[in-house]
Amino acid sequence: MLEKYIYGIINSNEEKSINIENENAYVISCDGISAVVSDAEKVDYRNLPRETLARCLVKHQQVIEKVMRNFTIIPMRMGTYATDEEEVRRILAKGYPLIKDILNRAADTVEIDVVATRNNFEQILKEVGNEPEIKEFKEKIITEAKGITLEDQLKIGALVKKALDAKKESIASEIQTALKPVSLDVKTHAAMNDQMVMNAAFLINIVNREEFDQKIEELNAKYADKLNFRCVGPLPSYSFYTLEVLELKFDEIEWAKKKLRLRSGQIGEDEVKRAYKKFAKLSHPDVKEGGDAEFEEITKAYKLLKNYSRAGNDALLVKVRES
Repeated sequence: MLEKYIYGIINSNEEKSINIENENAYVISCDGISAVVSDAEKVDYRNLPRETLARCLVKHQQVIEKVMRNFTIIPMRMGTYATDEEEVRRILAKGYPLIKDILNRAADTVEIDVVATRNNFEQILKEVGNEPEIKEFKEKIITEAKGITLEDQLKIGALVKKALDAKKESIASEIQTALKPVSLDVKTHAAMNDQMVMNAAFLINIVNREEFDQKIEELNAKYADKLNFRCVGPLPSYSFYTLEVLELKFDEIEWAKKKLRLRSGQIGEDEVKRAYKKFAKLSHPDVKEGGDAEFEEITKAYKLLKNYSRAGNDALLVKVRES
């Protein structure tokens, strides 16, 4: 049975086909906003092989980025389905205030992803090895009669890692400080290895694109002998405004209420937070021996009820995906 695969949401009320690379994408509208969808069989993306998942991600992003040429689009988390048009409209209606707010904020903006990597890692290691604390420790263990032990080697490794991380954080901070004046927001992502100094997404207004590119050129010149810069974009605001739809199950909500001993009626976020703090404190492993499992359940119940309260005590929640 075919369902509606949702790529993203645009600020348009015109229902029409959007022919993109034979995807036969089209829009379903509700009160001035529209979901970009295509008819597809539902796939569980959690169980796909890595290569298949990568191809699906590319396909998902290609559609979004082509729609971006004509509309401001809020990306939807990959793998978001609705059973039919009625459910798509229910999602649009449920998330309407949030969606309209994000569409207004995202108008005339693009994301630029910037990665900075060291271009001579061996030279950096040599420089770190000559830092006073590390050099002094090396000289000390060389002169000891017992020789260099495994513990000594581990300590040197830890000192080197600490020094590399300090240098990385310092340079990343300098780069972000240089780019922030021409950016609306920045989101940092995890560095993939020690050679990567910075991996960050910058949200910029399109009128500042030329100035942003100039800042990158200046940074490239400043760190010419030390860093390589790679920029990807313009992109939709994947890192800042990607939406996800949560279907909250009744039995899980009832379990969570009992776990935090909350009444079965309407609950607010402040009430959930108070209950969580009370029971988390009692079950925390630092307080209660063997309390790890109980603490994890309390935390799970809190997250469920926090989403439930944000959904207005409804089973459907549309939210910005947390990175």
